[in-house]
Amino acid sequence: METVTDKKEVKKPASRAKSAPATKKTVKAVGQDVQKLRIRISAYENKILDASVKQIVDTAMRYDGKVLGPVPLPTEIKKYTVNRSSFIDKNSREQFEMRIHKRLIDIMNPSAKIVESLTNLNLPSGVNVDVKMM
Repeated sequence: METVTDKKEVKKPASRAKSAPATKKTVKAVGQDVQKLRIRISAYENKILDASVKQIVDTAMRYDGKVLGPVPLPTEIKKYTVNRSSFIDKNSREQFEMRIHKRLIDIMNPSAKIVESLTNLNLPSGVNVDVKMM
């Protein structure tokens, strides 16, 4: 007969892969797909950019669209260093920079009227608009 002291308890190693707690729960009703119209706008001048963003948001709100944004994205800065003279004095230089300001707008479940009115919108020159349907 075996005694209790002869038996060793075998512990199972704890699994290290624990499920992370869900921070955001998204609940979709069956048969409903959320469509999104993502608009990225960029320009060199922030005043012109903000005016065109306001024009886009007003157009979407006029036709009862749900608008998320405008979200300011990081400003892209391109720097250039140029010699002042072409031949002598390498230590004398000028520095220039170009700032590209960006904004992001999401329109949830856009109707055909919203898409049509956004395509007919006249924006100032120097404003780049990228539209994606997600």
